[in-house]
Amino acid sequence: MQNRAELDQYQRRHSRWYEIVLMSSVFQLLAGLVATVLLPAVVFWGGAFWQRLDVVRINTLWLVVLSFVAVLLLLRRIARFSGGGIMAHIAPIVTGIYFLAFAYLFFTRSDYSRPVLLASYGLSLVWFYGGYFVGRRYRRQKFAVLPMQPPCTLQSAPNLEIRHLTQPDLHGVRYDAIVADLRGAGMTPEWERFLAHCILAHIPVFHVRQVMEGLTGRVQISHLSENEVGSLLPSPLYAVCKRVVDILGVLVTLPVVLPLMLMTAIAIRLDSPGPAVFVQKRVGLGNRDFRIFKFRSMRINAESAGARLACTDDDRITRVGRFIRKTRLDELPQLWNVLKGDMSLIGPRPEQRVFVDQFDAEIPFYIYRHVVRPGITGWAQVMQGYAGDAEATRIKIQHDFYYIKHFSLWLDILIVFKTVRIVLTGWGAR
Repeated sequence: MQNRAELDQYQRRHSRWYEIVLMSSVFQLLAGLVATVLLPAVVFWGGAFWQRLDVVRINTLWLVVLSFVAVLLLLRRIARFSGGGIMAHIAPIVTGIYFLAFAYLFFTRSDYSRPVLLASYGLSLVWFYGGYFVGRRYRRQKFAVLPMQPPCTLQSAPNLEIRHLTQPDLHGVRYDAIVADLRGAGMTPEWERFLAHCILAHIPVFHVRQVMEGLTGRVQISHLSENEVGSLLPSPLYAVCKRVVDILGVLVTLPVVLPLMLMTAIAIRLDSPGPAVFVQKRVGLGNRDFRIFKFRSMRINAESAGARLACTDDDRITRVGRFIRKTRLDELPQLWNVLKGDMSLIGPRPEQRVFVDQFDAEIPFYIYRHVVRPGITGWAQVMQGYAGDAEATRIKIQHDFYYIKHFSLWLDILIVFKTVRIVLTGWGAR
């Protein structure tokens, strides 16, 4: 972009692309509503169904419209935390939203059309999976990376193309975003003008650390000034709402969980001597100790030689213990900790005091993970699994910091879906 004419041409070209992207979003919404709402209504009620809108049809139509819009918005928000890879979350999210719609109709005893609702659910699965595969085939994101020191380590992926620029010109290529070290001392006036031109052309400009966090799900913790620890303070409003959801979630699931806990306790007692539940001190919110409850998965003298982290094929784990750790059934007694306020359903896993003191001495800013309540499941667990040494724990803390920094309903929902997958597959268990 050496002169005004080139700049104007450049901005017009990318502004048109920006308008196309907006139009495609509108098309996805309207065409999706036609495919998942209008089509089932026409098939089951006839072409002029709107001329006879009784209670059954009104209840069904507004619920399927809300369900489709909720799925669309939820998938877009969750894509921020999954690096754009949402295929594994489409079926759980669509199923979950439509299940809530069915539950609402069931508990309110409202009249509705079951065939239309089921057809809308099936067509929504087809629509969102189709959109994903079409987008993956014809729409690969392109990021332009500016020169920086040290060199950027971003690399191309199946759904992302990284191109490193050598001069302030995009050479007629359309990019979805520009990546730069916005706080680096080496930014020249020429590159700064280039970034300003990109913003005028509606091309987003991101700081390199922001992009790295989005792709890895981790917040680097090497230097305090680089990580904006002030931004790690969670939203007080969402913290209160989350506490209410925790209590309601435990109370709602108790009728199902209590018989499962009873069977688990019996199996543990039959498998090995010792109590079914063990109590251990852990560190929670505000770096305060609390007593955590878990189903016993190890021998009763497992830590007679001192506390140590679980490892792969740990010989201290019993036969039943290996199964309940794989399926996460050993965590069920912690629902009592959630009711007491020691823990949340979702948050960083609490550690023993001996490990907290050790990692606090080895890992910078480790203690900041105690700014939120620990959880039964969390971002580090679904992304990494158990950490068995200081280096793995360092990565785990980066995941925990990412969760604290992006403390939100959308991230919690994503963790729930990932947790269900882990429970079904046993991934990450030790």
